[in-house]
Amino acid sequence: MAKAKDIKQNNVASNIFDIANYFFMFIVVFVMLYPFWNTIVISFNDAMDSIKGGLWFWPRKPTFFNYKTLFQTRNLIDAFWVSVSKTVIVTVLNVFCSAMAAYILSRKEFVLRNFMTKFIVATMYVNAGLIPQYFLYRSLGLINNYLVYIIPVMLGAFNVMVIRTFIHELPESLAESAKIDGAGEFRIFIQIIIPLCKPVLATIALWVAVGTWNAWFDTFIFASSKQKLSTLQYEMMKLLSSSMVQTRAVDPNLKAHGSSNIITPNSIRAAITIVASAPIIVSYPFLQKYFVQGLHLGGVKG
Repeated sequence: MAKAKDIKQNNVASNIFDIANYFFMFIVVFVMLYPFWNTIVISFNDAMDSIKGGLWFWPRKPTFFNYKTLFQTRNLIDAFWVSVSKTVIVTVLNVFCSAMAAYILSRKEFVLRNFMTKFIVATMYVNAGLIPQYFLYRSLGLINNYLVYIIPVMLGAFNVMVIRTFIHELPESLAESAKIDGAGEFRIFIQIIIPLCKPVLATIALWVAVGTWNAWFDTFIFASSKQKLSTLQYEMMKLLSSSMVQTRAVDPNLKAHGSSNIITPNSIRAAITIVASAPIIVSYPFLQKYFVQGLHLGGVKG
């Protein structure tokens, strides 16, 4: 009887803990997601109405005028394609080159392995600064050149070390067996190492893609005088930094729904945030299954 009573009390305590835990996690998720949801609400709400405040979970006066104004902004579409091409090319090259460098550094027969590892790690802590970097790029002919987005970021020191650590976790017998069968180093890298490194490569690809997509400072410093090289983030930054957003003609459909033709900095900022975040949000679910595993196994060790 006493044993049954103890079991019942334990079940009640366990249920109370579960309820409290679920409630706490709900609060955490809500606090993390609500600001983004509120940004979506503001972006789809009439700009003048948003000034009144009080927008919580849905638009009070729904409208697409904020997005229409954004996509009618001059050069925004061309800048979008520059950003897309830059992100795709940089991500592919950075992941491939970093993986290749990591594979070389993981080979025990490479006599300069320790020296090159220390040299690459040193670059993570030592930086010559922006001015020498600018003069170097100018001497290489990269200023106002599309390659300024590609060549300087083809290799990432931190990415190399993460992938190198991941490769160290792989059985050495795999490469040795392939060599016995007559496979060369490049074939081993492409056919054995790359497929086994999918988790960490997906993690690195996500890091690189997010960083490249969000970058605008490189355009500002190295390519701002050439409009066709302007990126989406740079155009949006200029739009946000403008002290006044021009009023567009009233759309008849919007006017019929009581929407104004005024765009406020707050409303255009919300629309820009959603547009800039959308590609990353869409691509993340496809990489999520690799993310945790790659981050855990590729953690840098001493």
